[in-house]
Amino acid sequence: MKIKPLYIYLSIIIIAVVLLIIFTTNQETPNTNIAAQMPQDEIHKGLTKPGMGGGPSGSNVSEEIKKRMEMLKTAYDKNPNDTLKAREYAEFLAAAHKPNDAITVYEKILKKDPKRTDLRFSLALIYFHRQDYAKAEQLISEVFNYDKKNAQARYNLGAIAANKGESDKAKQLWTELVKEQPNTELGKMAQESLTSLGK
Repeated sequence: MKIKPLYIYLSIIIIAVVLLIIFTTNQETPNTNIAAQMPQDEIHKGLTKPGMGGGPSGSNVSEEIKKRMEMLKTAYDKNPNDTLKAREYAEFLAAAHKPNDAITVYEKILKKDPKRTDLRFSLALIYFHRQDYAKAEQLISEVFNYDKKNAQARYNLGAIAANKGESDKAKQLWTELVKEQPNTELGKMAQESLTSLGK
């Protein structure tokens, strides 16, 4: 259970980074350097070596990653009721740019345990990256069915609103969060996001 808060804050940080990138990047000159945009995690490490074309492909995915994917899939197939392994597999799929497969696994876990707000955040993040803000907003809003005062959900709804162009709604959500939790990590992130919106 100690992993849950760290996992939740990781989702917040990713959304905050995406939001800051969107608001600070010049939209007329997109960054076409794939290597500069590549995350430096277990999945992507080593995919930007010279001569590799700068991006992930079937030819430069390490054998170690392929084995890890096969092991997770095998463990999941043998016991799909093991929600810890299922979540690990879903996270790996999402990181490996297989969002549809990740969504399928996350949804199966949610059918078994609908109160898993951590999975709703993970699913919302996938839809957020797809710019399916309506689905992301729905998933985040469902968190309130199980935790009516969830501050992360309020922060994330602000991020979704900002990306939909609903700046006033984002400002309202983040301003309330700053007032209620000024010295928390979420409160500070909300303040930074407000600054990014030009408040």
